[in-house]
Amino acid sequence: MIGNGIIGHGVSQVYAVAGKDVVMIGRSDESLGRALDNIRASLADFERHSLVSAEEGRAALARVRPSTDLSDASAADLVIEAVTHDMALKVELFGKLDRICPPPAVLATSSGAPASDVLDGVVHRERVIATHFWYPPQLIPLVEVCASPATAPDVVEWTCDAVRACGKEPAVIERELPGFIGNRLQFALLREAWSLWASGAASAAAIDACVRNTIGRRLGVTGPLESADIGGIATMESFARGVFPHLDVSPDPPAEIAASVDRGGVYDWSERDADALRAARMEELFRWLAVDAGTSPRQSEPSPASTGAPASRS
Repeated sequence: MIGNGIIGHGVSQVYAVAGKDVVMIGRSDESLGRALDNIRASLADFERHSLVSAEEGRAALARVRPSTDLSDASAADLVIEAVTHDMALKVELFGKLDRICPPPAVLATSSGAPASDVLDGVVHRERVIATHFWYPPQLIPLVEVCASPATAPDVVEWTCDAVRACGKEPAVIERELPGFIGNRLQFALLREAWSLWASGAASAAAIDACVRNTIGRRLGVTGPLESADIGGIATMESFARGVFPHLDVSPDPPAEIAASVDRGGVYDWSERDADALRAARMEELFRWLAVDAGTSPRQSEPSPASTGAPASRS
């Protein structure tokens, strides 16, 4: 694991809980110490929710070895990058990893950037792939997997198996595109919400309530395409013809949003408890994780049988 921030320490926890030995590589002993403290605290939350035992938590923490030496990645089968979103830094890093880690080790970027964006210094491009873990990775069950045009097909299969092996559900994206799938859908909704608020169509509280207490209740069970199909595709197609022309398609956020940056957002947070809201969201994610525990992730179609890692990657 290259990087020990909010994604890096979370992914390290995910693989350690799954029984894998993890080398978590960071810039300093101090930052690595904080990351280990964060993993320790997160495992305590998992224990509190009966998702791991105290013994399992201690064993998982013991599987995470901190390091400040990039060459310690050389023996890994899978290297996942989660450093600061600085593309020049990522390109430099993948060039180094390509020299340090002999094939067939898989090199993955988890930041949501296409794999093609980090290939400039890479010779063995066939083993580079994107694995987009959502925040917080220890609580969100899905990982977006996306190959570049240079990625070998067997690397996609092997990576999906590696994602399943740590208890996550891989969602394969068939071609590279900015934002992949989840962020494109998330920001499409955010663009419309910002537009409605900026235009004065409704208050921020009313807009958020409309999402939380309508589609928000359904989306944990049925995705948007499933919802449209079972709700009546003919009706939805007809309704879309009337609504689509009125949806915001602006390439930039509204000016009112830019103006709200200095004051910390749309809401006046001096009168609201942001920490309590974050905690409530985490508790809801834990609730869903408890529902998922011991069962296969729900999919709209049966998941393909695992083929296992190719012999050359064992």
